[in-house]
Amino acid sequence: MIEEQALIEVDEDILLAKVYNFSAEGYRLVQMHCTRLDEAFEMNYSFDKDCRFVNLRMIIDKDAEISSISGIYWSAFLYENEIADLYGVNIKNMAIDYKGKIFQSSKKAPFAEGKSVPEKTE
Repeated sequence: MIEEQALIEVDEDILLAKVYNFSAEGYRLVQMHCTRLDEAFEMNYSFDKDCRFVNLRMIIDKDAEISSISGIYWSAFLYENEIADLYGVNIKNMAIDYKGKIFQSSKKAPFAEGKSVPEKTE
């Protein structure tokens, strides 16, 4: 049996309030993920309490600056540094900011450009 998961659309202006409420209610941060869209990024934050997942989804412009949640969930700094390095998302106020140096890659923000869906090959 697959458990139902809640998906809540949020804007950057209410993200921290929602995340703070999850923390106050005893949820744990499960993961953060970024996906490149054509002209934007989709940020996903997953939380769990009593084996029930709740996901926050936020669509941001490629040049947007978003707030770190590491002041609420300290461990988020690892996800945030990865997203900043690989996608070029500008995340402000990270608990620990590696300033683009958490990964060594030959190209800055290698996942920021290109096709968002791979072409089919035959």
